[in-house]
Amino acid sequence: MSLDINVDFLEMKNKSLLSRFLIWRVKNIKERQFVLLLSFLVGLVSGLAALLLKNAIHFTHHFLTHRLHVDSANLLYLAYPAIGILLTVLFVKFFVKDNIGHGVSRILYAISKKNSQIKSHNNYSSIIASTLTIGFGGSVGAEAPVVLTGASIGSNLARLFHMNYKIVTLMIGCGAAGAIGGIFKAPMAGMIFTLEVLMLDLTMASLIPLLISSITGASVTYFFMGKAVLLSYDVTTPFVINNIPYYIILGVFAGLVSLYFTRFSMYLESIFGKITNCYRKMVVGGILLGIMIFLFPPLYGEGYNTIQSLLNGNHTDLVNNSIFYFLKDNYWLLLGYVVLVIGFKVIASTVTTGSGGVGGIFAPSLFLGAVAGFFVARVINGFNFIKLSESNFTLIGMAGMMAGVMHAPLTAIFLIVEITGGYALFVPIMITATIAYLTIMYFEPHSIYTKRLAKRGELITHNKDKAVLTLMKMGKVIETDLKRVNPNATLGELVKIISHSQRNIFPVVDEDEKLLGIVLLDDIRDIMFSPEMYDDTYVWSLMIMPPAILDVDAPMDKVMRKFEETGAWNLPVVQDEKYLGFVSKAKIFNVYRRVLVHFSDE
Repeated sequence: MSLDINVDFLEMKNKSLLSRFLIWRVKNIKERQFVLLLSFLVGLVSGLAALLLKNAIHFTHHFLTHRLHVDSANLLYLAYPAIGILLTVLFVKFFVKDNIGHGVSRILYAISKKNSQIKSHNNYSSIIASTLTIGFGGSVGAEAPVVLTGASIGSNLARLFHMNYKIVTLMIGCGAAGAIGGIFKAPMAGMIFTLEVLMLDLTMASLIPLLISSITGASVTYFFMGKAVLLSYDVTTPFVINNIPYYIILGVFAGLVSLYFTRFSMYLESIFGKITNCYRKMVVGGILLGIMIFLFPPLYGEGYNTIQSLLNGNHTDLVNNSIFYFLKDNYWLLLGYVVLVIGFKVIASTVTTGSGGVGGIFAPSLFLGAVAGFFVARVINGFNFIKLSESNFTLIGMAGMMAGVMHAPLTAIFLIVEITGGYALFVPIMITATIAYLTIMYFEPHSIYTKRLAKRGELITHNKDKAVLTLMKMGKVIETDLKRVNPNATLGELVKIISHSQRNIFPVVDEDEKLLGIVLLDDIRDIMFSPEMYDDTYVWSLMIMPPAILDVDAPMDKVMRKFEETGAWNLPVVQDEKYLGFVSKAKIFNVYRRVLVHFSDE
């Protein structure tokens, strides 16, 4: 009993301290200054989270694999991924009790549909789950989980200090920028990722906090890990302008592989989604993943070791620990092996997340880009009419693949330059990233992050009209003051209802609350003053069907499209065929103006 009293007392005391701080802050610190302080704090914590996750994965990976044989197959590759997925599923099911997959998509959904509120367990749950998944060989990346972690830190800190929606959203961006800056030591890429992928508006009000967070996150990693970049590379073969056609070819190839990644991964996800039993899903995924990694060891984990080997020119490392080790000196058969690695990497990544693992597509995109770049250069070199740097193409391919998969060419360009130090190849990186982006945009207008949300009309974009419509909720614009009438009511009863109404539309609803039609005042004006018709004229004979019927869950842009198509000013809203109320175009415009002012206010 005394323990409960002490806990309650401490909670009250903490709330009191917070309230006193908030009052002091309002009196002494301007909001703009406080936002800058908050962005520093968010960047600091996000950078520490990135540091923790990266090291946890590294030590787990090293502990499990440092004694494996290089020149032969290793049966442990069959077991490790399944064990990792099992541990992840158990952790999520019994401790988290929430879906924490698809980190970036969940952030975008929170911004558009959850008032930028992200559950507090995301401050740590993605770190633990992705460590178990990736450390044991799951073929995904750590970046999306740490981005979700950073975004959650930003959201929860901002809400702790009672910030409004716009600042909470900005702090989500700051958390993501700090996480990317921290895990890659790439502050520019962290800021650009937030603007390009999370689609925050670029204004001075947002630019400075994002810069502060991304620089702080990167500085944390530099402080603890030194100046070494994620992928070290010295450009020994400079950019030659005559090679531009080959960079264009690489861009097209990267765009097509990006399309394969996006389309096929979503197809595989839909298959796994049909398996309702999480343990069956885990067993199927664990077995498939183990077999793929046993056959193709480069698929194990994030794949940065393979990328570094290709950058160093050690292409034979692709077949290390593999039953295909004998291919290391066969030029063309090794290329066939590389094609299989590209094909199965997409499957391995999707199987990892589809079966219950937690991870993102950053690292798989970089891996695919590196292998694709190596493949293109090696194929061209095989014809002996020109000698291309396979290492350069490995680096440039990463930018092309990331630009294609994420639909984020600027993020790809700056990230690859920052994590490799490859500034001497800035021009070919830009060429390949741009071509890859244009190639996939021809086939797929939405990225792998946004495709699901765009289908449901839940995606915030840089188009302010669409963004504001996405933020609007149907429940805020439904009008319920219209008088309902029964289809069996007489004209006389309808006239009495009209006399007590200030509206000119009357929904006809049966005993089960189902909408049968509407009666318009203009349609009955000529007969409503004819008493001889009051008793033998019924509402069902007077009603008409509305031009369209809206579902309560319909996205607001589709609602506006219905108004434009029908020319109506009022439309009924139903839920499971049951009448809820009406939506008027005038009410939508009024709410739209208020949301637009709030959304655009700096």
